[in-house]
This record gives sequence, structure tokens and C-alpha cells, in this order.
Amino acid sequence: MSTQQVLDLTSAPPSGKKAVLLFWAPWHEASVEDGTMGQVLKALASSSASDSSIIFGRVEAEQVQELTDKYGVTAVPTFVLLDAGGGVMARLEGDEDVAGVTQAVQNLIQAAAPTTSAVETSKPGPTPEERLTQRLDKLIRSSGVMVFMKGEPKAPRCGFSRQIVGLLEEEKIPFGSFDILSDEDVRQGLKKHSNWPTYPQLYVNGDLVGGLDIVKEMKEDGALREQLGISEHDIATTSLDERLGQLVRRHKIMLFMKGLPSAPRCGFSRQIVELLNDMGVSYDTFNILEDEEVRQGLKKYSDWPTYPQLYVNGDLVGGLDIVKELVESGEMDSMLDG
Repeated sequence: MSTQQVLDLTSAPPSGKKAVLLFWAPWHEASVEDGTMGQVLKALASSSASDSSIIFGRVEAEQVQELTDKYGVTAVPTFVLLDAGGGVMARLEGDEDVAGVTQAVQNLIQAAAPTTSAVETSKPGPTPEERLTQRLDKLIRSSGVMVFMKGEPKAPRCGFSRQIVGLLEEEKIPFGSFDILSDEDVRQGLKKHSNWPTYPQLYVNGDLVGGLDIVKEMKEDGALREQLGISEHDIATTSLDERLGQLVRRHKIMLFMKGLPSAPRCGFSRQIVELLNDMGVSYDTFNILEDEEVRQGLKKYSDWPTYPQLYVNGDLVGGLDIVKELVESGEMDSMLDG
């Protein structure tokens, strides 16, 4: 029986062929040819030897940047599965989910050929209103208990905000906050988004509770924590969210990476450090390899599954691919000046 050959690719697979691509790097032991995931790729190729409609290939992520960018790869090892039209059918990161990779390849093999053109058509980006809605949803869910107020908890700018902070602190309920005086778009947009015309506004697990008057009424009916339906698990989650909120705002430019700027532990982290150093900007970093709670929690907090992650003024910019695009277009300079 012939064995399906694993190809070393430097360009996209030919059209009309399904493909299983393993993006690897020489410094990542599990991803090299004789490593765990390299062996998985060989085994999958061998088991599909009789299927000429699918090819298996290895791509050195840092050397074949065109394909790394094309398929949105930001970590190694990453498996990218392409349908016969060249579209990404699945993307799996990491070196632990062997069963998931195997199942995804089986799904690819069984998938019918696309009936529409594989050429991607450009789609209009979100409107300013849609971008604001996305931002508001993210802010509302940035902490299990979230207060939109005038000023900050340590320095409220109105009596109503001071009172709601006092009620939450009295019952030792951790919470995140946003100063609506610092952002007019949020201040006006949230009124419409929540259909609530005044501030402060209190949210629990993404749902609007109301303003100060409602919170005070709930307090009169019993323990506020119970009235708000906050469990011990929610409290723990809120505490982590608070910590993450503080971390992303620790410096104007904050980079979460693998390793240290002087000793990056992955190629993508090394590249983003080089970009920032070339720009001559001041930035701070956090080594996510030293804190598993932050490493896993920030993925959920930012809704961004990979590292590195760059933040400016507490807002997520993105990973290496986005930062590179912003630097090349000159947009990064204006972003950092803002």
C-alpha cells in the first residue's frame, strides 16, 4: 500500500484539492517532523493514502509568512484544514487535542465539494453603530458585576454614583466600573443600548439590573448579594475580571506575551517585541507562562484565543498579524499618539 507523502509547502495548495496543513516552528519540539504533532500528521497522511483528493503539508510558520498571514495563524502548532475551494474549514491550535485533529480531518474527508465559487468576496465592515454596540456588549460583560458611573469608585463624581459604590462595597461585592464622563460615545450610546436614561447603571452577568433606586429597594428586601443572584463562583470570576482589568490598564501600551522581551518563548512574541522596539515606544509586558489563571482568563476576558495580545489604553488591539498590519499602514503611530 502506498503512503501519502507529507509535503513541505511554501505556497498555497493547488485549487481543487482539500488540504491538511501543520504550521510548525523549529523551536517548538512537538511541532517538528519527529515531534508529537509531526507524527500525527504523518499518521493521518498514511491513513488517507488512497484518497488523492486531499494533500498533507507542513508549513514553517515564521519562514512562510505569506501563508501564516493568509490563514490567520498566530501560534504553533496549528492545524489548518482547507476545503476543495481553498476555504478554511477548521483551525486547531495546540499540541494536546489529537482526537480533535483526527475528527476534524475525518470531517474534511467526508465533506462534499463546495458548490459556490471559492473566491472570497469582500464584505463591508461594521458600521460605526455596530462597532459601538460591540464595544458596549464587551464593556458590560468585562466583569461579572459592572457599574457604569460618573467618576471612579475611589472618586465618584456624583452622589448617586457614590451611593451605589457604597452599597456594593458594604456587602463586599467585587465589581468593575466604567467612568461614563471619560467617553461621550459610551455615555450616550449606553442609554439607548440599555433603554435606561440615567446613571449609574448596574449590570450582573451582562444583564441590566437598574439604577440606584432599584438597588436600594433590593437592599431593603434582604442581602444584596442574594437579591442580585450572585453566587460564590460569580464572586471568584469577578475578582479575576477585576485583576485582568487592572492588568490591561497597567501601562498605556501593555503586551501579554510568552516569556520576557529579553527572552521571548515563542516566535510570535519575539516578532511583536521587535516591532514595538523598532517603534521606540515605552511599553510594559506580562509573561502569561508564569500565571495560568491570567493565561486562561484573559482569553475569555478579551475574547481572543491566542497570544501575544497587545492593549492600548486598556483596549485590545489584537495579536501579531493585526499589529503588523497597523504598523505597515501607519495606523499604529496615530493609535499610540491618541
